[in-house]
Amino acid sequence: MTEPLIFELSSPTRTTNYIDDGDVPARDVADLLPADALREGLELPEVTEPELVRHFTRLSQFNYSVDTGFYPLGSCTMKYNPKVHEDVASLDGLARVHPLQPEATVQGALQLMFELQEYLAEISGLHAVSLQPAAGAHGELTGVLMARAYHRHRGEDQRRIVLVPDSAHGTNPATASMAGCRVVNVKSNARGGVDLDDLRALAGAETATLMLTIPNTLGLFDENILEISDIVHHAGALLYCDGANMNAMLGQVKLGDLGCDIMHLNLHKTFSTPHGGGGPGAGPVAAAAPLAPFLPRPLAASRSTTGTVAYYLDYDRPLSIGQVRSFYGNFGVMVRAYAYIRSLGPDGLRQVSENAVLNANYLMRRLKDVYDLPYDRGCMHEFVLSGRRQKAAGVRTLDIAKRLLDYGFHPPTIYFPLIVDEALMIEPTETETRDTLDSFARALIEIAKEVVDKPELVKTAPHSTPVGRLDEVTAARHPILRWSGASERRKG
Repeated sequence: MTEPLIFELSSPTRTTNYIDDGDVPARDVADLLPADALREGLELPEVTEPELVRHFTRLSQFNYSVDTGFYPLGSCTMKYNPKVHEDVASLDGLARVHPLQPEATVQGALQLMFELQEYLAEISGLHAVSLQPAAGAHGELTGVLMARAYHRHRGEDQRRIVLVPDSAHGTNPATASMAGCRVVNVKSNARGGVDLDDLRALAGAETATLMLTIPNTLGLFDENILEISDIVHHAGALLYCDGANMNAMLGQVKLGDLGCDIMHLNLHKTFSTPHGGGGPGAGPVAAAAPLAPFLPRPLAASRSTTGTVAYYLDYDRPLSIGQVRSFYGNFGVMVRAYAYIRSLGPDGLRQVSENAVLNANYLMRRLKDVYDLPYDRGCMHEFVLSGRRQKAAGVRTLDIAKRLLDYGFHPPTIYFPLIVDEALMIEPTETETRDTLDSFARALIEIAKEVVDKPELVKTAPHSTPVGRLDEVTAARHPILRWSGASERRKG
């Protein structure tokens, strides 16, 4: 059943006005808005207050969120985040500060930023951190620009080739291209890691950096990471580590110890900011000592005068690539990450990754005999199945994802990474219970049976959602962005 729109509920003379007009003279709208911003004859729906409240409340109940159900989106780390961190971020002394206040009036905020920089440097095993970048891809761009500035400073401006494995995050090649570099693809080997022979053949005098997603989008930690680092550095290039999958490695390994020169971390994936809906995000960049001078300015810093520690913003960084974000970054995200790290501590952060890896391996083993598993070895925080077997029976991975909606689950990421045919990319995260994982596994197992016994049921799913199967290609190419009447809407 299609839910009526608020315009369709409208009826003349219906009102929500329970309060009489006041005796304060109304101002002419023309005094408040310029004439070219005014519209004549604006038709607004006329509904009662109960109709209005019920309509929007009902619409809100159609939303799926991590607060209402399991969100197994591979590569996204859509995990539940403790509500206490939302409370901390909403404290007046943090939520109501202004970025242009004098430093003396925001010492607490500056101390939080300084200490968060130190914590992230410790977690990554790198020397210094900038909190400015507003998202993971923004952190990538910052890192590549730093690599270019580093090579230019050394008189090697010819280094403009960025090597990107075919198992990397999809933003990596786009980022390198935006930074003015040429992208060269590196093949994977039979075990899902970087092909070392291909890497040796490609790394050379024009290579700026290798952008290595670790663990990669197959959910696999590259067994040859030390040799990869040696090959890249021997060629005079830098190793950039995409740290978006840090949820698998907290407290387990420091990428700086493995040869990483630059990396970004996604605070909105790993460190307790609700992820999705377009933001907010934060993608701090960490750098080894030789790269640290090129970090965006300013950094939060401290100094001691007369036995008192004061915090300030350090702009005196002559080799910096400059600012990459207005002001100092998304501060509210930093507060949540700080609260997350302080509340868990080193042991708690380590437990996060242990639980995430355990959940992923448990779910992978439950499903590996029902769907194809292209790389059958222990995974990290996520894993990738293939629906090739189901495709041979006439059912696509997209159909399986749509059918999952009928079982009450948000589908996993599909058709990514591109190197796996009919990919189903699943990340359970550490916050889900075994009961939830078992329910999700049972749903996918049942759908696999339906592919054999009732393929049309799967191919026409979903059947129990407010909106049925959509023509997503047409919707993307010819979107209808405004209401145009009930008959036309239903006909479409």
